[in-house]
Amino acid sequence: MLTPSGIENPLTAEHPASGGPSIASILSSLQVTIQSSSREELVVDIAGIEAPFANAIRRILLSEVPTMAIEHVNLYQNTSVIPDEVLAHRLGLIPIAVDPRAFQFRENDESHSENNSIHFNLHVHCRRSPAGQVVNDKVYTSDLVWKPVGNQREMLSEVRPVHEDILIAQLAPGQEIEAELICEKGIGQTHAKWSPVATASYRMLPLITLKNNTSQEARELKSLCPVGVFDIEQGVAIVKYPRNCTSCRECLKTGLVEVAKHKEHFICKE
Repeated sequence: MLTPSGIENPLTAEHPASGGPSIASILSSLQVTIQSSSREELVVDIAGIEAPFANAIRRILLSEVPTMAIEHVNLYQNTSVIPDEVLAHRLGLIPIAVDPRAFQFRENDESHSENNSIHFNLHVHCRRSPAGQVVNDKVYTSDLVWKPVGNQREMLSEVRPVHEDILIAQLAPGQEIEAELICEKGIGQTHAKWSPVATASYRMLPLITLKNNTSQEARELKSLCPVGVFDIEQGVAIVKYPRNCTSCRECLKTGLVEVAKHKEHFICKE
């Protein structure tokens, strides 16, 4: 289908080679269900799509969703055993808990401002206390101190590392690290430090079919499965937790089970 400008509309166009369904028809049959969500993991069911679309979603999550990450490190002091460039690399990989939608991408010739950057200070000096104990021998992400620029304190409720117990460096008495850290908005395609997920994966939903079984065979099935897919109700086996299946094929030894995959239902984990 052509728009008034004569350009093909991608939402209604069919695949030129295969004559496949339009994107609009795919979106109409798409079903997305959030199975679980936490600070560490998101599990989503996506039904009504084929594997290439599931893989496209995975790749987009890894490389095209913007985040904020440390891009510039101004080192004023580094007497630790870690070389400057290695320390800067470690700092860049620290995940920052802030909404990137509040910021703009910084152009190459643009100066840092409240709209395109976040600033942290890091200053840790390892020394011995009067009692002879070593103080500040470990540098953690909790040592990063946010320095708001402009009206960022009013605009942002809190800016901090995602985890405050990430070890950055270890110091000996007399060693010191002092630096200014500047975060910018970017995407994982540019560098892995901007990737919003440590990993993103998907798998097809298992399709498990039980044949006729007796109480003895049901007990055998339940004991064979290492991930607890099967349970027993009224003396026969049932498929209670099909999502737990890892396709280990142990249950196939009984001859009571057929294991396949839903080819248009994917379990996505980020």
